[in-house]
Amino acid sequence: MTFKLPHPFVLLLSCVAVAVVLTWVIPAGQYERRADAATGRDVVVPGSYARVPQTPIGPVGALLAVPLGIVAGADVILVILLVGGAFALLDATGALGRLVGGLVGSNRHPRVIVALVCLAFATLGALENMHEEIVALIPVVLVLSRGLGFGAVTALAMSVGAAVVGSAFGPTNPFLTGIALRFAEMPPLSQPGLRFGLLAASVAVWIAWTLAMTSRDDVMPEVTAPASSRPTARDGLLLAIVITPFIPYVYGVLRLDWGFNELSGLFLVAGFAVGLVSGRTLSETATAFLKAMETMLAAGLFVGLARAISVALSDGQILDTILYSLATPLAQAPGLVAAVLMVPMQALLHVPLVSNSGQAVLTMPIMAPLADLVGVSRDAAVIGLQTGAGLMDMITPTNGALLAMLLGAKVSWGRWMQFAVPGALLVSLVGFAGIWLAG
Repeated sequence: MTFKLPHPFVLLLSCVAVAVVLTWVIPAGQYERRADAATGRDVVVPGSYARVPQTPIGPVGALLAVPLGIVAGADVILVILLVGGAFALLDATGALGRLVGGLVGSNRHPRVIVALVCLAFATLGALENMHEEIVALIPVVLVLSRGLGFGAVTALAMSVGAAVVGSAFGPTNPFLTGIALRFAEMPPLSQPGLRFGLLAASVAVWIAWTLAMTSRDDVMPEVTAPASSRPTARDGLLLAIVITPFIPYVYGVLRLDWGFNELSGLFLVAGFAVGLVSGRTLSETATAFLKAMETMLAAGLFVGLARAISVALSDGQILDTILYSLATPLAQAPGLVAAVLMVPMQALLHVPLVSNSGQAVLTMPIMAPLADLVGVSRDAAVIGLQTGAGLMDMITPTNGALLAMLLGAKVSWGRWMQFAVPGALLVSLVGFAGIWLAG
């Protein structure tokens, strides 16, 4: 019998309630923090943890955690609305169906397409930590997977699954590896040969797992088959319009310190361009664009609710206590054992703290000196973060974007876990090998 979680809205509200209750149970404590001028972030000072007066969250604070979480996640929510609106508007023109139909109709090697799509999403994950943006692309990959003769799980595997693997081991991912190396006080690309080798191996393992499991994936009868009419030149132009914003965005992330707000601005332009090029007037485009965004409202709300969990833990001053409790026992373990145990420690911490960059800033100033103490390299500590926190993005039920993707694909969390957990464990072996090689 497949375990079925409640509706994502109910699940996330329940997690917020649990976080509030924990502020009454777990002792409050804090690390001292110092400002990092280069990033503008406050960084914990190793060895400075101390108990502070208990500040449990009351009923009013519990209610406020939800709107405060939505405010904290506003930039991500806007990305989901605008990117999703642009792709939904593209789909409404009929261009997407015709293009996908032309692709799958002219190809006799569907498993090759699955591997290539996995590689594309893994590359975007490695370059710019692609995750929340995929919520808007789920309808596209669903139609593609259906046309190839596979089901919704394969669609999720070659999109969010591949992107998570690429994000976890991407040597140039600025939101995970880049921040982790910085706060571990290491060069921006330490041990490049090892890191690019881990990326190649992990993506290869994930693609092999996805292809091996496609025969067990049920085809989706409820998804509309791709249109039978041939794609036109205008269809190709419309697709190019909605894909083009990712090109300057990736460059901006790597070179100009861009974030989600810049991507939102680019897709605001792209959405209107799709409407106008498809033959709509400006007013008709605005109406259709807003209607297209409606399909993304629930997904955006899930992200805000997930942020509310971290808001509750931070306001109750117990997040540092959780980190201290998980990290302290590692100092007593032998060197390589301690490095390996950093993986489950980071994975557990990623359940309440779903931000990769936030977790890197919080943990690496502590994990890096701990690595020195137990006699392993700081590279090993960074790979422990990448393996533990990075791969959890395809598993943890507190990840609002993941729940939105599962809801959009009509796949239960339990069904996805049957596929994702064994695959993630296989990929984690690559991470363990990297820890051993780096240690």
